[in-house]
Amino acid sequence: MKRFWLLPALLLSGGASFANVRLPAVLADNMVLEQHSNVKLWGWCDAGEKIFITPSWSLATDSVVGTRDGHWVLTVATPGAGGPYTIDFKGGNMIQLKNVLIGEVWVCSGQSNMEMCETWGLPDVQAELPACANDQIRFFHVPRTTSTAPQDDCPGRWAACDSSELKTFSAVGYYFGKSLNKALGVPVGLIEAAWGGTPAEVWTPEAMINDDSALRSANGKLVPAPGWPHLPGYCYNGMIAPLTSFSIAGALWYQGESNVGTSDTYAKLLTTMIGAWRRAWGASFPFYYVQIAPFKYGTMDQGAWLREQEAAVQDLGGTGMVVISDITGDTTDIHPKDKHDVGLRLANWALAETYHRPGLYYKNPRYESMETKGDRLFLSFSNAPGGLMVKGRDMMTLTVAGEDRVFHPAEGKVEGSKLEVWSKEVKKPVAVRYQFSNSGIGNVFSKEGLPMAPFRTDNW
Repeated sequence: MKRFWLLPALLLSGGASFANVRLPAVLADNMVLEQHSNVKLWGWCDAGEKIFITPSWSLATDSVVGTRDGHWVLTVATPGAGGPYTIDFKGGNMIQLKNVLIGEVWVCSGQSNMEMCETWGLPDVQAELPACANDQIRFFHVPRTTSTAPQDDCPGRWAACDSSELKTFSAVGYYFGKSLNKALGVPVGLIEAAWGGTPAEVWTPEAMINDDSALRSANGKLVPAPGWPHLPGYCYNGMIAPLTSFSIAGALWYQGESNVGTSDTYAKLLTTMIGAWRRAWGASFPFYYVQIAPFKYGTMDQGAWLREQEAAVQDLGGTGMVVISDITGDTTDIHPKDKHDVGLRLANWALAETYHRPGLYYKNPRYESMETKGDRLFLSFSNAPGGLMVKGRDMMTLTVAGEDRVFHPAEGKVEGSKLEVWSKEVKKPVAVRYQFSNSGIGNVFSKEGLPMAPFRTDNW
């Protein structure tokens, strides 16, 4: 009887039982490989089988021998952006990958706001469909997959952007990729690995959560929802681990709504996840993410605490946060419809920081310091080279408190990149909060047009 159980197990294992050379799904026709890189090509074969690999951009043939468990991996240098190319793999059988482009590759991950596509009824994407076809933008969509252990393969296929493919692909990812393709003039590969309703714990290796008492405790407070994974590592194992041998330029992240109930550990959680991903890929790639939008979560200001935690992640090198409070729209809808501007703002971070394009304004005004003068507070901000401005007559969502810690509506006046704040109700002010609530939307911007990030000066 054991043989009948063991045979399927062998057939579903890493592939050593297959006589033919086999490749993971992400190495396929129509893929985009990272330019000017030493990329990994890998797969499965017979133990001891010799595999010959020839990319058409160099016509140089290299070889590798399968290990005892039937795995092989070979590192190949890629040229600058271009294509299409072919890659030949020859062992006991022959595989030729066709229509391969060389360019820039980005992973797009998170929950439903990253997943959102034309089928969600997004007007911007619907208007884009008639003229969206672009062979220089390629999509790889990882299906929703969980696993109790890290996997080395996942379902999926590469496809060129057209009206059919775009309908079901991340709108944020598409607008990001379209902007990069236009600005850089190179092919862009986008890998979507997202799942609506998922907390960040499921995208983080299990050991990184369970070995940390604070993260383990917070994870235990999550309320499981039927049909959505909540256990540490489950999405990482099935949807991220299979990609970690595939060279990328960086990652985009839009998530956080499912962690508002445990917001006090979110900065640690996301920083831990980023570090784990970078170690798995063996590269300190850039990680750009979206701060969650204003939304009526309830009576507690859980959304404000989560946004504060997201802002703190910027202290980790190679990260950047996009603020979207000004393009949120309906604060009773947790899914803002404007994904066009979100993608463009992420692209500006990448173009400026990763690709060193000059002249871009991409950082939101950020609180730096405060000085008290009598009944007035003077706040200084970074990322406002032209100064600050207020859209409208009065400053919104601005509050001030004295030593009693009771906040009152405040007035404010812009002076260059500084803010003067006061309230008739507070004679000796000690703390300021701006847009520090679940659904409040402020109206202070840099003169370059980007909204001020929410903040508070206290630590109460």
